[in-house]
Amino acid sequence: MGTIVLYQHFWTVSRIGFPNLGSEPRIRAIVFYRLKRKSGRDHALGEATLFSSCSLSMRSRLASVGAIAGGTLALAAACSPAPPVVLVAGPQPEAVVALAPHANTELGKRIDSAHELVVAGERLNVGLLRRFYAGHDFEPIWTTRQAQANSLVDAVLGAGDHGLAPELFHANLLRQTATLSPLDRELLVSDAFLSYADALARGAMPVERRTDDVVLTPEPIDVAAALDAAIGSPDPAAMIEALAPTTPTYRALRQVLQRYRSGTPAGDKATTNRLREIEVNLERQRWLPRQLPAERVWVNAADAQLVFYRADRPVFTTRVIVGQDDRRNQSPEFRATMDGILFNPPWNIPEDIATEEILPKTSSDPNYLARHNMVMLPNGGLQQLPGPNAGLGQLKFEMENRFGVYLHDTPSKNLFSREDRRISHGCIRVEKPRELAALLMQQPIDTISQAIAMGGTNRSNLPAPVPVFVVYQTAFVDSDGTLQFRPDVYSRDPEIWRHLYPARQPVAEREPPGQPRG
Repeated sequence: MGTIVLYQHFWTVSRIGFPNLGSEPRIRAIVFYRLKRKSGRDHALGEATLFSSCSLSMRSRLASVGAIAGGTLALAAACSPAPPVVLVAGPQPEAVVALAPHANTELGKRIDSAHELVVAGERLNVGLLRRFYAGHDFEPIWTTRQAQANSLVDAVLGAGDHGLAPELFHANLLRQTATLSPLDRELLVSDAFLSYADALARGAMPVERRTDDVVLTPEPIDVAAALDAAIGSPDPAAMIEALAPTTPTYRALRQVLQRYRSGTPAGDKATTNRLREIEVNLERQRWLPRQLPAERVWVNAADAQLVFYRADRPVFTTRVIVGQDDRRNQSPEFRATMDGILFNPPWNIPEDIATEEILPKTSSDPNYLARHNMVMLPNGGLQQLPGPNAGLGQLKFEMENRFGVYLHDTPSKNLFSREDRRISHGCIRVEKPRELAALLMQQPIDTISQAIAMGGTNRSNLPAPVPVFVVYQTAFVDSDGTLQFRPDVYSRDPEIWRHLYPARQPVAEREPPGQPRG
């Protein structure tokens, strides 16, 4: 297990006391899941997702059991020995719940009694609590684990170190648990720990709460099992903190966050804006795999740059042209796999571009299609034939994805000298495509040029598939290790920040989380 660094939290909190709750043995609930993922664009990408903060009467996003960052799964010795239910990996699931008959416990009845749980005006995650307590026979656990509870409370109250508002995890109530009933206290504390673990593992704004063109998500983590592992470890807080990313950008952003908070007067507008940028981009880091592929193509639409990594080191950088600022033509955020290169590709023109931009020009210019080497296909589609002046240039990097976005060459090389390179319909035009192709094919550039010169359309498979990440990061560490900031040209930052610092109103009165936004 790697080294775990603990961070000092500048909070004071009274310790939580848990009187014993009366209970009876109870048969565990059994939960089955039907996998399903909706999208406003097209078919599912097939990413496995985790839990949303909604009741089981709503469509939950549940996760497959995955590796717990920082250690091996282990249930606390004092816990019931029954393991949590194993979930099947795959697309976003839709929950279908079948409850086995069981004896009554006060805790179990409370969890099963309503579609949603609310404690002192704050909504709890019924599905996640049910999953967690099913592994404990629906018995209270914190009454005999005071030290572990205190350690985890300290971690939750230090959520600001990760750019997360502690209030997302019931911080105000955690500071005054003496006002709660024993049962409410038990449920609230568990929900705080589970929700914080979930936010570190996959973000406070996970994939199901985003628009349908922002679909990056990390490996699935079973946060109920993660909490069990933390309870059984010598340092519960460190086990939960280990769910957060450890990328150079995440570490650098956390360091800068601390400097801005400690060294700048409150109320300074420029500082406030910079803090928001940092917090938003910490969240974006939580959407990424914890272990990035050592060989990968990385496109940052906010920076209009492409970086190719080999052995986890940047070996090639080039400018790119990305999607326009208007929402429908922005480049999406996603992961795909590049498996081949098409030499001298034709361009099968998307229907909306054909009908809205190209075909109207033929009414005033009957020779427009012929002059641009375009033909109508038997199926009614419009295609531009291969050639040096074709829209896709002489190289297309093939990477299947539901957005129809890919990397390609372009004959308009002069456009790369522009400061504003957001002029495509979402696809990524590459300034130095032959150099990139040579790296991907592991061949000399002359070999790539010879394949183009042969004429005709032909495809070559890559020696091995290469992951491609199209991201939108307005704060990031560049290939030299320098922290960089970029303008939020797509205006995506404010919505993320609102999820990190929600309006100061009771959680139960807010829009229920877990609903797709696009």
